[in-house]
Amino acid sequence: MIRTSTQNDLIRYIYQETDTEENIEIQTAAILNGSLSHELRELEQTVMLITAAERVPSESTIDKILSYSKSYDLHSLK
Repeated sequence: MIRTSTQNDLIRYIYQETDTEENIEIQTAAILNGSLSHELRELEQTVMLITAAERVPSESTIDKILSYSKSYDLHSLK
């Protein structure tokens, strides 16, 4: 019997947090259910976009951190 996969199950599947039995259930359900297959593809694309997003602080953020660091008096901790 194939149980209904939730969005949480699909996310766990994408991040490889499901066991072999769950993988088989989700893969089978996706083959048999077009809307589930579509949702799985959309979630996979979303994860790819999130993973590919560049995570770099702006120049102004870096400047503020450096400025704060330079002005911080390390001797005041004693």
